[in-house]
Amino acid sequence: MSEADLPSTAALAGSGAASNAAAITDLLGDPSVQTDPHVKDQRRGQWVWLVLIIFMSVVAVFLFPRLTSLFAFTQGDNSVDLTALPTHLVERRDLDITVTAEGSLVSDDNIDVTCEVKGGATIIWLVDDGAQVKKGMEIVRLDAFMVNEYMMAQQIDYERARALMIQAEKDFAAAKIAVEEYRDGIYKKDERTAESNVTAAEERLQATKNTLAYGERMFRKGYITPQQLEAQKSAVARAELDLGTAQIALDVLTRFTKPKMLTELESIRDATEARLESEKAALKLEKLKLDRYVTQVENCTIKAPQDGIAIYYNTRSRDQTTEIKPGTIVKERQVILQLPDLTKMRADVEVHESKVDEIKIGMPATVRVQGERFKGEVIAVANRPESNWYSPIKKYVVEVRIDGQSDALRPGFTAEAEVMVADLQNVIAVPVAAVLEQDGEYFCAVRDTEKSVKRHAVTVGLTDDNYVQILDGLKQGESVFLNPRQVLGDRQTVTQNDQEVEFSRDKQSQS
Repeated sequence: MSEADLPSTAALAGSGAASNAAAITDLLGDPSVQTDPHVKDQRRGQWVWLVLIIFMSVVAVFLFPRLTSLFAFTQGDNSVDLTALPTHLVERRDLDITVTAEGSLVSDDNIDVTCEVKGGATIIWLVDDGAQVKKGMEIVRLDAFMVNEYMMAQQIDYERARALMIQAEKDFAAAKIAVEEYRDGIYKKDERTAESNVTAAEERLQATKNTLAYGERMFRKGYITPQQLEAQKSAVARAELDLGTAQIALDVLTRFTKPKMLTELESIRDATEARLESEKAALKLEKLKLDRYVTQVENCTIKAPQDGIAIYYNTRSRDQTTEIKPGTIVKERQVILQLPDLTKMRADVEVHESKVDEIKIGMPATVRVQGERFKGEVIAVANRPESNWYSPIKKYVVEVRIDGQSDALRPGFTAEAEVMVADLQNVIAVPVAAVLEQDGEYFCAVRDTEKSVKRHAVTVGLTDDNYVQILDGLKQGESVFLNPRQVLGDRQTVTQNDQEVEFSRDKQSQS
């Protein structure tokens, strides 16, 4: 049915008004007919309804043309002038598919300056971020108050251990001398004395025996009395006893006294030696502790291990409480500064999660820094997103090695890396604006004739910032609209490529 065959808006409004009048007459009756008072009261309420119905009819008369116009637009009729919309001719072209991301420069070879104070310390002062430093120059100063206290207490313990070790050394030396003194001195003297006593006893015994023999001869001749002879015999007996006593004393000295004294003295010597070794070990331990505290105090003043640029080790995810600055408490082994090797630089850029799967190690890249361009190559892709507490967007760090050297390549500088994902040659591609996405499917509005359009489902491939590769659904030479939503609308019904959706321009001229 053509638009000419349809009733006009005025006709529809007139017929609607006549129908409403007839309905009102049927409802209220003819007002010229006389009725009783009871019926009049009843019809007074009906007149209120009459006024309301008339008002609604007037509103309908004014809104009906607009509703019909809106209905016609949603049905996809002639509300859009196809001749006035921009189009693009489908053709083959070369596409450089790249992923561009921003980040910062870092050195691929850094010397980390860490906190070597046990238990950590507070930063009192540090060199300015990005400052040029020379080898041996002081770059960080940490709080050494507590470390100094520990060092002084340890110094006392060390001196106490040293005193005990010195006493043990003297005792051991005396014990060794005591052993040598007895073995080579006292014992030999006592042995000589005992041997001399034995010899003297033997001589006395021999003398008394000679005297007794002479006395016996003199007794037989009558020159001495029996009492004198008995006295001489008693002298011989005493001399024998003295000899036996001297011999026993010599035997006790050599068999018992000497071993006992040597054992006791050697035991004292060995005990003092063991105590000396113990005191030496204790002193060594205390010395190690003291040296450690001395080193800790020295570590509170950090000097540059080489020439370079001092870079604060602040990551993107670090909060303000742990930011490297004066007053921050740093942990043991925590990196405070980095001295980068400026001849080995790379760009760490953050790539959105929707693009990271396209990037592979070894892909060529171009890095732009301070207006300069450098060739590079992807050397690493993070396997987990960068932690970012203030943004729900997940991004992955991609490391791009930079070939070449320049004064513009300094750590911390902003860098933009363009990674070459694919180099497509002679492929069908259309502007991104020519593709409409609905519920995960993609469509193009293809001009069929001057006044008609086709809705084509397409399969898309890779895309750069301006063009998208079309794998299926379009042919070279076709013309697509650059605003398919304006032409196709938001309808979800998909028309196959061989079915046309016609938009007649005759109806637009009639309206």
